[in-house]
Amino acid sequence: MSQDNPAADHAAIDNEEHPGAIENNLKSRSTWLRFVFMVAFLVIANVAAMVASVVVLLGFLWVLFTGEPNDQLRQAGRALARYFAEIVRFLTYNTDTRPFPFGADWPSTDD
Repeated sequence: MSQDNPAADHAAIDNEEHPGAIENNLKSRSTWLRFVFMVAFLVIANVAAMVASVVVLLGFLWVLFTGEPNDQLRQAGRALARYFAEIVRFLTYNTDTRPFPFGADWPSTDD
């Protein structure tokens, strides 16, 4: 980046219109509370990934032995996929709505 166009993350530092913006952000209770929820959802996402792995394995074994997919496992996989999407949207600041179990309901499997 050139000196004429500083990176966007440096804009608040050099902006004379918002003195103390960084200090305010560091002291913001809502920022730290979101951080706590972000850490919690990272842990939940890892647990959900393990559950998804079990669903994948069971789904494969079901098809291997019966020749056709199991509808309940497919619905579970669809719900887990939607749940992962909700978590990622929250973690990447694309939404402020906290996913299940701290905000929204468990994702439905209705299409």
